[in-house]
Amino acid sequence: MHQNPRSTHNIEENKKSKELNKLRDKSKHGGGKKRIQQQHEKGKLTARERIELLVDEGTFVEIDEFVTHQNSKFNMAENKPLGDGVITGYASISGRTTFLYSQDFTVFGGSLGKAQADKICKVLDLAVKTGSPVIGLLDSGGARIQEGVDSLAGYGNIFYRNTQSSGVIPQISIILGPCAGGAVYSPALTDFILMSRSNAFMFVTGPEVVKAVTGEDVSFYELGGSEVHGSLTGISHLVGDTEEETIDLAKKLLSYLPQNNLDEPPIRFDDVIEIDQSDLVAIIPPAENEPYDMKRIIEILTDAESFFELQEEWAKNIVIGFARVGGSTVGIIANQPLYLGGAIDYHASDKASRLIRFCDSFNIPILTLVDVPGFMPGIKQEHEGIIRHGAKLLFAYSEASVPKISLIVRKAYGGAYIVMSSKHLGTDINLAWPSAEIAVMGSEGAVKILHRKKLKEEKEPEKVLADFAQKFKDEFANPYQAAERGYIDKVIHPEETRREIVFALHLLQNKREQTPRRKHGISPV
Repeated sequence: MHQNPRSTHNIEENKKSKELNKLRDKSKHGGGKKRIQQQHEKGKLTARERIELLVDEGTFVEIDEFVTHQNSKFNMAENKPLGDGVITGYASISGRTTFLYSQDFTVFGGSLGKAQADKICKVLDLAVKTGSPVIGLLDSGGARIQEGVDSLAGYGNIFYRNTQSSGVIPQISIILGPCAGGAVYSPALTDFILMSRSNAFMFVTGPEVVKAVTGEDVSFYELGGSEVHGSLTGISHLVGDTEEETIDLAKKLLSYLPQNNLDEPPIRFDDVIEIDQSDLVAIIPPAENEPYDMKRIIEILTDAESFFELQEEWAKNIVIGFARVGGSTVGIIANQPLYLGGAIDYHASDKASRLIRFCDSFNIPILTLVDVPGFMPGIKQEHEGIIRHGAKLLFAYSEASVPKISLIVRKAYGGAYIVMSSKHLGTDINLAWPSAEIAVMGSEGAVKILHRKKLKEEKEPEKVLADFAQKFKDEFANPYQAAERGYIDKVIHPEETRREIVFALHLLQNKREQTPRRKHGISPV
């Protein structure tokens, strides 16, 4: 009897289908049950569990799941796990296409070799081609020593793509485990870094090397944990208490960002809930040097619960983040009088200028709230390069061609007045409250210089100083001289502020600005 050809074909197809399902199942188990259990015992999720939390259910499309390394040295040919320690693909996050890669610590400790690097580079290339954001979930022991220079080349290829993608698509790095050595420079090149509080750390050289070279004894977390990078170095933009919270923060951050540099930021009309603005007047203290919380003003001027602060624990004298006004995304830069009186230091300059340049790259209008007494004085500031750092902020504002709106709430003194989005740096709409004081310096300091000879001759110099200071304040420390010269477009009552910002955003929505032809400017980095 002859066997039915169709039956033979079906048997062969079933065999191939089973083989495919077997390989898929094998790739999904990473380094095996034992290593997955070890990952959970450390309080860490697996690479796939992280992806499931990040993306819309059932939308993840994996690519390169059967890729393996091609290294035969150090007995590596006998151990070739599918996927090679990283899961790559694309998915929907809140309905928006996003590319991602998630390093799998259960496979070779997530270490990076040529195959893993090639997978990550493919994802980055596809993200640029399709104009989609990319998110990396990092949990890796670093370079794969067994692959030598191929591992180093892999890092270089990733760094190159991070750089070429900069300003084209949003790039977000989520640190959920170790990130050491050369590996730290990929997230450092991306737009935003998020860290989980307990298991994430970043450093160029580990504790053992530090001890050997410098004699300093330090733990992983003291050297490069989330507390260090969230409050001391400013490397981390957001810190979550758990992996789940950190991933939720990434999803929220993404909701403010456009898909790419040619798209407009998303509009969320469901967030358009206005807050009573009558409280604004009461926030500003009568004394010019008395502190108050600028975040209260931000929260009243923006849509309810829409303010999303970045780098909250670092350089607290300036506040940055995203918010929505009338449903539209804006970038927020604001002096914070609660810390250093709102003065600008070298860290604050870096913090603000980075966000300004991001907003400018991705078509996000910039709203600046000003209450600044000047640049922070002192030997440390000068020796740490406040001139260079302050110039970054000048450069960022001057370079930005997106809609720029500023509001002077109270003090705007000296060079800091110029730096904080003044009309002279190309800001489109400059507003001021009646409480605004625009001058070269504070009234008392100015009078001491202007009338120093006369004050020396007075029997009661303190009384005379107070009189002179009040006269100076009445004449010069107000917004009206600047308004007379067109440096302030409009002096407004505080309760009119939100309406004026909404009008300005509408006016500037189709803003076009021609800049001189050049390859790029040279920021004072």
